Amino acid sequence: MSLQKAKEYLAQFNLADKVQEFNVSSATVELASKALNCEPGKIAKSLTFKLDDKPIMILVAGDKRIDNRKYKNKFNKKAKMLTPDEAKTLIGHSVGGICPFGVNDGIEIYLDESLKDYSTVFPACGSSNSAIELSIEKLEEVVPYKEWIDISK
Repeated sequence: MSLQKAKEYLAQFNLADKVQEFNVSSATVELASKALNCEPGKIAKSLTFKLDDKPIMILVAGDKRIDNRKYKNKFNKKAKMLTPDEAKTLIGHSVGGICPFGVNDGIEIYLDESLKDYSTVFPACGSSNSAIELSIEKLEEVVPYKEWIDISK
């Protein structure tokens, strides 16, 4: 269902046929980089947090982590990740396939500067065995993001 939702969203950009599906899991950065035969940093992981009882998503390069001090400086709150159940309910995708495509209404999405280290990145597409390769320019075009931020380390 989530894969279909992501593909339907990407179809408006004529990208649904660019979604890659694998015979192996791509649910983690390590597994995705193996499935795609790329370095872990090129995996655009979608991290979800609760901010004032609202869910937000931050896309970060796969080899980076959230810097708690930078997060707190940006959002004036301590980082609190969504639980898997919260992510599925609030975001609309399950952990392992969370992506910025076809999410529930009202989700603020941010892009971390770490993604700019790469000419193309691979976000998931709603399932634990899918991804799409996008240039940074195309990522900006198709993801309904609020702003670029720098909160990784």
